[in-house]
Order: sequence, then structure tokens, then C-alpha cells
Amino acid sequence: MIAAKRPRIGRRLAAIPSAVVKWTRRLDRSADRALERAHPALRRVRRSAATAAAAALAWLGPRVRPAAAAFFRALALADATARRACASLARAATAASAVVTPRRAIAAAIFAAGIGLAVSQFLDYRGVEIGQPGYAGLTDVAKPPTVDVEAAGEAHAYLLLPLGAIAAFIGLVCGRRESPRLSLAVVAIGLLSVAVILLVDRPAGLDPGAETSRFAGASAVLDDGFYAELAAAGGLVLAGLLYYARPCRIRISSSGRAASARRRRPRRQASSQARVARSA
Repeated sequence: MIAAKRPRIGRRLAAIPSAVVKWTRRLDRSADRALERAHPALRRVRRSAATAAAAALAWLGPRVRPAAAAFFRALALADATARRACASLARAATAASAVVTPRRAIAAAIFAAGIGLAVSQFLDYRGVEIGQPGYAGLTDVAKPPTVDVEAAGEAHAYLLLPLGAIAAFIGLVCGRRESPRLSLAVVAIGLLSVAVILLVDRPAGLDPGAETSRFAGASAVLDDGFYAELAAAGGLVLAGLLYYARPCRIRISSSGRAASARRRRPRRQASSQARVARSA
């Protein structure tokens, strides 16, 4: 390939009219003179701005410095306080973890559920509301009168009262020593309590009885005692299952601990000669 001849720059400039060239040169000289005249003024403006900024900083410095120092001191104090509080909480949690073990926590839940089941037998679990349709939409203002109120233990001759006491005693025993079989007894007590509540208390609580003939619009409703004993019985079942199935129930012997420590011990790196011999 043969490159084409490029026209020279002088020829291109020769093609521009002389009037345009003179006008651009005159404009260039005028711009240079304007910049030369403005340069001293711009320097004076820059010096004035620098002097004003220095004066402002000199005036603001003594006034802002104490407030800034106080702010950063307060920030440092808050940081140190937060660090000390976190360290104290960590120490308290470590100390509490040695006392409140999972076994003791679940045993405390069993004890609380047993006490709750025993106490719920003295709460009102049902009642008969009179004229309930007339109080529709007025439950926040007024409630219908209630008659024939019964405690939870009256429906089943207080059968769940000794069961709750036995469950609470088993919870104390489980907290002092390992007793997986006793936790199964807690589960059995909880299931028996749930069966009594659902098969005996619920039908008896929803039966208005003779009150329908005495009062118009009478209807039986379940009260807080019913739900309290049901929640306590469910808590016994759940806590007993957790106590029996918890992973920390498995004990590790001293030989097992030693073997585990040997497995966790880092191995020594082989020497270069042994590594070369092994690779060969």
C-alpha cells in the first residue's frame, strides 16, 4: 500500500483568510492583556480570603476547642463504661452458666409447671353467663352477669392437685441429681392431666345444666382457670421430654476426655529429611 501525501499545515493555514487570522491574533492579545491586568487583583483577593479564614479560625479555635474536647472526653468515657459493662456481663454470664446448667433450668421449669398445675385447681374455670346475646358488642363496656361459677378442681375432685405436687417434687429431685426415668414420670403426669382436662373439665365446663331453665339466654363459658391448668399440663409434657432428650445428659469418662484432648492437640511438623523420605 502507498500512503497518500498529507497536506502540510502551512498550506492549510494559507487557505484561511488573512482577516480571520488577524482577528484571532488580536483576540488572543486582548485576552492576554486582560489576564495580566486581573492577576494582581486575583492575588489580592486570594490573600484577603486567606487572611479572613485565618482570622476566623483564630477566633473560633479557642471557643470551639473546649466543647470539642468535652465531647471527645464524654465519648471516651462512654466507650470505657460500655467496655467495663460488657466485661462485667461476660463474667456474670460465665458465673451463672456454672450454676444454672441446662439440667437445672429444665428441672426448674418442671417445678414451676407442677406448682402452676396445683394452683390452677383453685381458680375459676367455668361459669354460666346470663343474657349473653344482649351484651353483644358491649364486652368492653359491660359484661353479662355470671352464675354457677366453679373452681377447676371441683370438676374432677381435685385429682390434679396431688399430681401437680408430685411433679413439683420430681422437678426438685431432677435439679439435684440426674434422673431421666423420673422425667418420663413427669411426661406421664402431664399427659394424664391433659386427658383429664380435655375429657372431663371441658365437657363439664361447657354444660350450662339447669341454668337454661332458670334464665333466658344462659350459656356456659370457660374461664381463665381452664386455660391455666391446660398450659401447666402442657408445660409438664414439654419440660419432661426436654429433660429426657437433652444432649448434655451423656457423660464423658476421663479416658474419653483424654482421647479428645489428644485429638485436639496440634501435630508437630515433620523435619525436612523425614518429609523428603516420605515423598520418595
